[in-house]
Amino acid sequence: MPHRRLALVTGAASGLGYEVAAALAARGDRVLLADRSVERGLEAVERIRAATTGAAVEFRPLDLASLEHVRAFVELLERDEEPLHLLVNNAGILPSLQRQQTKEGFELAFGIALLGHFALTALLVPALQRAPAPRVVSVTSLVQAYARIEFDDIHARLRYEPQRAYNQSKLAVLMFALELDARARRAGFRLQSLAAHPGIARTAIGDARMNEPPRRLRDSLEVWALRAAMSLFGQSAAEGARPILHAATAPDASGGEFYGPGGFRQFKGEPRRVQPSRAALDAPARDRLWHLSEQLTGVRWPF
Repeated sequence: MPHRRLALVTGAASGLGYEVAAALAARGDRVLLADRSVERGLEAVERIRAATTGAAVEFRPLDLASLEHVRAFVELLERDEEPLHLLVNNAGILPSLQRQQTKEGFELAFGIALLGHFALTALLVPALQRAPAPRVVSVTSLVQAYARIEFDDIHARLRYEPQRAYNQSKLAVLMFALELDARARRAGFRLQSLAAHPGIARTAIGDARMNEPPRRLRDSLEVWALRAAMSLFGQSAAEGARPILHAATAPDASGGEFYGPGGFRQFKGEPRRVQPSRAALDAPARDRLWHLSEQLTGVRWPF
């Protein structure tokens, strides 16, 4: 049997992550599904195996809300000293109406989407370096265009608004993806870092928020807007995964590029290259966020 590419997808037990993992397995890649839910992760592996004969899929538990768990995950993976051809940083949450935090005290959405993936990717650099053409794809959202990084209150301890926290986390992910590619290029490291967003995809990401009792009228309006957007403009998770898969597998996709749906307002449609927000292109802010992420995670990059 020919050697299969090794791909790792975070948040792969359901939604976009599952669809990406299933599609990669169907095209012949060996896929590691990483997720905090062991039960759903094992179920996802069985579903993929049932759908694709000979699928090479495994589940590995990963809690991105704990840097200790991230380090243990990488240590276990590194025992095999295999090349990692593709890393899809997909995991994320829609924050609760009440502020929650990671094991280290970071605001939960920011801690998972950015800091957990920042540490994971850095620790996986040796595995990525063993691959001939490694790619890292970071999954962001349309809402990155409406966000800013609150450097003076990065963990929303002074002022917590769940939607603002979510928007910030998704902008931070895009900034990380662009900065990683720029730094890799300057260092002569062959890694390509890309970003993608799914448009509006019908996944379970908002279910927990929708079931929470609202604290204010604004909370009710945000839930109503989310439900309306998914109902009126949404597409399936499989369709939403297409820009991510394009960034991950297309021969003509290159580092530093950003992909999303090509339809009306990027809600859905065929994958195409899209424009990052002005905030995401702010090089000094990206550099500041990078150094802050190193400080908060205690992880240092080789470039």
